[in-house]
Amino acid sequence: MDVFQSMRFFLAVAQSGSFTAAAHLLDTTTTNVSKAVSSLEARLQTRLINRTTRRLALTEAGTRYLERCEKILEELRDAEEEAGTAQVTPVGRLKIHAMSAIGNHYVIDAIAKYRETHPSVLFDLALTNRLPDLLEEGYDMSIVLARDLPDSGFVAQRLGITYSILCASPTYLEKRGIPDTPGSLGTHDCLRIVNTVMPAEHWVFEGPEGVEAVNTPVSPFHVNTADAMTVAITRGMGIGIQPIASAVAGLKAGTLVRVLPQYHFEELNLFAIYPSRKFVDAKIKTWVEFLKDYLPGLLADDDKIARSSRRPANI
Repeated sequence: MDVFQSMRFFLAVAQSGSFTAAAHLLDTTTTNVSKAVSSLEARLQTRLINRTTRRLALTEAGTRYLERCEKILEELRDAEEEAGTAQVTPVGRLKIHAMSAIGNHYVIDAIAKYRETHPSVLFDLALTNRLPDLLEEGYDMSIVLARDLPDSGFVAQRLGITYSILCASPTYLEKRGIPDTPGSLGTHDCLRIVNTVMPAEHWVFEGPEGVEAVNTPVSPFHVNTADAMTVAITRGMGIGIQPIASAVAGLKAGTLVRVLPQYHFEELNLFAIYPSRKFVDAKIKTWVEFLKDYLPGLLADDDKIARSSRRPANI
């Protein structure tokens, strides 16, 4: 019998005034109650109850221990109720990771929308362009872009598909001209994103003739996030890869122009990854279901903008 169970038996004896009454309350035998209290006294090396054949009384140590037991068991009940509530009611804090472009342009928006109906769920969001160790780093979930996922034993829910495109600023294209094939990029300043998702020296396009790979020239600028690349492209530094999540605002405003609009980079899956299917908190379960309903619409809207973008008339 564990110590908490023994404490419950001791508490029942103290409150009911007898081993027999305690046994009745606990739906067990008087012998089991007596053994539990004796085991507790042996563990503490202290007599808690003085008993005779007719009555029992708490010792001074027993009275002090009773007060502590009441507080401990109350805390334990609260903890168990809270843990049980977590399975049915979305409440508490979610620590989640997302890749930067996805986090900035989709996840934060989704969090704001989700909390309109689940205000008791709080979020800690970390943005990095890598696949974290969920258990080691203490994340409840990661939202990542990947072609495929390694076999980790985690649960992976597919949320949608997205891709990247080439963009430049109107100013850059006015000065340097507009490439009309992937092969013509060799005469341009090709800016590189350096992370685990984006291609580096070899850019592989999907276009009218299928897959086409080109070697980009030496880049004047490397950076590790898509949003930083957006700034560099907008400032006229060259042609760079943009996830459509990062590109759409500039395409709509005219500060970015899609280059080689008939080509795009490999489509990537957007996944929500979390540790287990068993005993999933209500906040995780409802958050994943919300993402599965909400994100495809955002991805579709941005895909429409990327596909319909046209070169400004003055270029």
